Amino acid sequence: MGFRVVILDGPSGPAGVEEAELTPVGAEVVRARPGDDAFALVAEADAIICDASPIGADLLDRAPRLRIVSEYGIGYDNIDVAAASARGIWVANVPGFCVEEVANHAMALILAANRRLIALDQSVRDGRWDPVGVAAGVERLSSQALGLVGFGQIGRRVARRAVAFGLRVLVFSPHTTPDLAREHGAERVELFDLFARSDYVSLHLPATPATRGLVDAAALARFKPTAWLINTARGSIVDESALLEALRGGRLAGAALDVRRSEPPPPDDPFRDLPNVILTPHAAFYSERSLLELRQRAARNVAAVLAGRPPNDPVNPATTPRFGS
Repeated sequence: MGFRVVILDGPSGPAGVEEAELTPVGAEVVRARPGDDAFALVAEADAIICDASPIGADLLDRAPRLRIVSEYGIGYDNIDVAAASARGIWVANVPGFCVEEVANHAMALILAANRRLIALDQSVRDGRWDPVGVAAGVERLSSQALGLVGFGQIGRRVARRAVAFGLRVLVFSPHTTPDLAREHGAERVELFDLFARSDYVSLHLPATPATRGLVDAAALARFKPTAWLINTARGSIVDESALLEALRGGRLAGAALDVRRSEPPPPDDPFRDLPNVILTPHAAFYSERSLLELRQRAARNVAAVLAGRPPNDPVNPATTPRFGS
């Protein structure tokens, strides 16, 4: 009997990339369609590939043949890893597949905020030709500071880009030493000091219970009123109600958000009406090359397990697999 791999969500279109990796190990690939019952789909699944679909104990218990849940991405907060491990199910992700793209996107948002690109573009489309009036208050970038919250692969790449543009770079991460920060042209500071000193605060943290709501009303109160918040990490890190209040009340100059708590946000999303907000649709990860790598590596994690080996990028490497792989 062959293997059954269920793709619950993720990149749209034909699954040719995944099939090229999985057919050689005897796997059939089934992609969920809108309205399909995930519980029914996984009942005979040997593997699941997913992006944002919630994978909890209730769903895992409906999949007695399941060997692995492979995440399309770096973050895996949609998966109950403890529940999977307790059932001998591998969880895997695709670390590092889009670090260049996210670093470039974050830097692009910083530059767009500094140069007021969105407002200037809209003013010309509206018939105005008044750069100083529209972009009033723009500061020279080399006179400003960028604060990076999180200093992993992406944060370090953003630091290198920011230093090249002349920004002073401040860094907070529990695991980053002053020496490591200096190696990347940055200064290691404490979190609230970073908030108080930065003109742009860019988030580069995973979504965990410890980071949920990290940027709340108390944190935002530490920001300069001229500062911008940049988020290309995870929407759950920011208390959106507090951010909205700060933006509306003039206690924060602006925000550039690629990720949101609810994706896509509802049609009446109040952030859409704010002129000091730049919104992109969780696009920081994307290039044709990164998307191909994402799909190939997510499928290769599955192929390895179905062939009797551990996944290439296990999230729970200490698990005892239920079927001995």
